[in-house]
Amino acid sequence: MNKSELINAMAAESGLTKTDSKKALDAFMAAITKALKAGDKVSLVGFGTFVVAERAARLGINPSTKQSITIPAKRVAKFKPGMELTLAIG
Repeated sequence: MNKSELINAMAAESGLTKTDSKKALDAFMAAITKALKAGDKVSLVGFGTFVVAERAARLGINPSTKQSITIPAKRVAKFKPGMELTLAIG
């Protein structure tokens, strides 16, 4: 499912227009992004939790030259599904 399909599904489920559903989805994504940038975690009970994890620098290999390279440390977003979501798809 891509973003436009998700917007269509949200509109059908909620009774909102596609325009309102797009605004709601964009606001949801912006709020989560803003919270994660600030270092907060976002918990949606039953659905899951979004967190920011620190990934340490590490050594890697350039596949084309076979030379060792250093992959820099970075922050990554992670999602842990909640129990209700896990049971619903399991």
